[in-house]
Amino acid sequence: MKDLLARGGAEPQDESRDKVIVRASVVGIVGNVVLAAFKAVVGALSGSIAIVLDAVNNLSDALSSVITIVATKLAGKPADHDHPYGYGRIEYLSAVIIAAIVLAAGVSSLKESATAIFDPATPDYTPVTLVIVASAVVVKIVLGRYVKAAGERVNSGSLVASGADAMSDAVLSAATLAAAVVYLTLHVKVEGILGVVIAAVIIKSGIEMLREALSQILGERVDAAVSRKVKEAVESVPGVHGAYDLLLNDYGPDRLQGSVHVEVDDVMTAAQIDALTRQIQMRVFRECGVAITTVGVYSLNTTGDAVTLRKRIAQIVWSHDHVTQMHGFYLDAGTKTVRFDVVVGFDAPDRHAVYQQIVAECEAAFPDYTFLIALDADVSD
Repeated sequence: MKDLLARGGAEPQDESRDKVIVRASVVGIVGNVVLAAFKAVVGALSGSIAIVLDAVNNLSDALSSVITIVATKLAGKPADHDHPYGYGRIEYLSAVIIAAIVLAAGVSSLKESATAIFDPATPDYTPVTLVIVASAVVVKIVLGRYVKAAGERVNSGSLVASGADAMSDAVLSAATLAAAVVYLTLHVKVEGILGVVIAAVIIKSGIEMLREALSQILGERVDAAVSRKVKEAVESVPGVHGAYDLLLNDYGPDRLQGSVHVEVDDVMTAAQIDALTRQIQMRVFRECGVAITTVGVYSLNTTGDAVTLRKRIAQIVWSHDHVTQMHGFYLDAGTKTVRFDVVVGFDAPDRHAVYQQIVAECEAAFPDYTFLIALDADVSD
């Protein structure tokens, strides 16, 4: 179990995922290199800057696929002393590199296109030229659908982005074909203008890829469906009265590890709690593929008048806006100490002000009790 926690996933699944990514990337490399070669020749012979820039875009796509393969291989390295949680996050770093390449290609294309607007070359389109460009549109659509579908199947952001980019390229190639038709029918040179449009689309795509990759590196909120599924698995274990404070850390695609707090009867022994936590870890990993490394415990009163007191205090807590949860309530009747956690959403203008107001109102309403109230962050659904 500990070895699986270190890897953050089952080895057979990771191996299958790597094969899918590498296969799809190789297909992308071959397809883009062939397209780039044909477009470069056609663009040079016809004097079309738009076709030449389209060829450059295909080369950048091929390079992105190469980086995806390298990153996938590196991310699959087993955990070691220096990196006990593995190398899965390399995939996110590779996305930054790919975004930088796309941006550089876009800026270079923009410069060349702007020059072509003021000093346009006279294109010389032939039937072969038009057939090759039209074929490129079809190939890019098929390639894009294949790569994107593969990425969605194995949760690879790089493949999904590559597939979406290929679909965009199909549109750009279609626009290049339209420019050729415009020149042949109206004798108007629009390649430079079209090149600027293509460059703008490439730059926009690069910025979006960079923003998404940086967001993943910074740490995003875990998908609501995943967090709810994990909590449901935890709460399905006999003896657990509630699951709270779920904190999941992303160590790469499909490599989630984290911790959770559970409410249990205050009469449970250490041995019973130990067995319970192990059962929780195994069930969550089996049903959700998530490694729960730590299970914290909240004791739940099984005797006394804690239920009545809890209801009265809950009324105070829930009277405040932006409160999303109250949990971990326990009354120590011997010392007359009340402890619980309150979650204040990030939409509150001042979370600490809300928390301090709750503490003050509880102490004023029950002056004979000591309150130990913790402010929790709204980190998962």
